[in-house]
Amino acid sequence: MIVAFSVSPAGGDDDGGVSEAVARAVRVVRESGLPNETNAMFTNVEGEWDEVMDVVKRAVEAAGEGSPRVSLVLKADIRPGHTGQLSAKVERVEERLTGS
Repeated sequence: MIVAFSVSPAGGDDDGGVSEAVARAVRVVRESGLPNETNAMFTNVEGEWDEVMDVVKRAVEAAGEGSPRVSLVLKADIRPGHTGQLSAKVERVEERLTGS
């Protein structure tokens, strides 16, 4: 499965930014060893249901350190028997764009 998620604590720094909290969450994901990528809006992580959800839970906890409330947006692509889809899905679209 692939999970795309965004996590943000209530509040933020003096400018309303949450980059420090988001960095804590992304660190959890990267240290998990699961395939992942982060973009401007979401962090994507790929693996089996239990391991992905455990990483998301720990990332939410890390982002929420010191905050009374955390917002989580999560979207999942559940496709049993398929791995490597984090890059393969993008490659299929790119092939169509280039006409290959």
